[in-house]
Amino acid sequence: MPLRRQGQSLLVLLTGTLLLSACSFSSRDSGPRQAKDFSGLPDAVPRHEQRTRAGNPPTYVVLGKRYQVMASSKGYHERGIASWYGKKFHGRKTSNGEVYNMYAMTAAHKTLPIPCYLQVTNLANGKQVIVRVNDRGPFHDNRIIDLSYAAASKLGIAAAGTGMVELRAIEPGEPAAPPTRMASTAAPATLATAPALAPLPAPGSSRLYLQLGSFISRDNAESLRAQLALNNVGEATVLESRVDRQNIYRVRIGPLSSVEEADRLAIRIDGLGIGVPSIVID
Repeated sequence: MPLRRQGQSLLVLLTGTLLLSACSFSSRDSGPRQAKDFSGLPDAVPRHEQRTRAGNPPTYVVLGKRYQVMASSKGYHERGIASWYGKKFHGRKTSNGEVYNMYAMTAAHKTLPIPCYLQVTNLANGKQVIVRVNDRGPFHDNRIIDLSYAAASKLGIAAAGTGMVELRAIEPGEPAAPPTRMASTAAPATLATAPALAPLPAPGSSRLYLQLGSFISRDNAESLRAQLALNNVGEATVLESRVDRQNIYRVRIGPLSSVEEADRLAIRIDGLGIGVPSIVID
């Protein structure tokens, strides 16, 4: 399927070995033939549930990369790119043995314990939903959640295929409300962790960047920027910030116009041997 609609959710063995794919890595996916209105569809309601062994191995491996399942979802916050999966996997089993229903308010995540619940905010329009995480994925660089078709439609990102979102774990009985400030919990595979996130922005004001590295040495940051300039890869900047009384220098490119532009640029940068950049949303 196109990168923008690539949802890759997998059933794994308790040993962490890949058993089979609930969503392929290259095939096309789609929603229902006739457009549906999901605006009145109720959100998932957080409740206490027992975790299944099948859905929560300590670790598992996909495409040569090992993922460690988190012990708890409490306090989880993250911003990034959401994708969705739909008709192709409708009726197939999810990672915890349930049947995937593209019309239900569910989602897939790589490392959160399942089941758990997330409040998802579309940063472009401020729309929010609550979904129940019951699957694994998406196994695509710089995607943090795979939404059901219904959830993506309700958020307003189904047509585009992807969207900039903010995730917040929500516990049973906890009121759904946007966070005022949070730090990213996600770190790219080979690069440093992104900086603390700013307060939730006004709808449509979020900007998309690629972050290529984070250094305590400005010389190292400038060296990376020079390497990018020599290869005519965008216009990188070095941003200085203070974290735990330590100066940190981050190399970023952007703001970028779209997720597709970020994907193309990330692939080009990875081809230089620098590593896969992480998407940062401010």
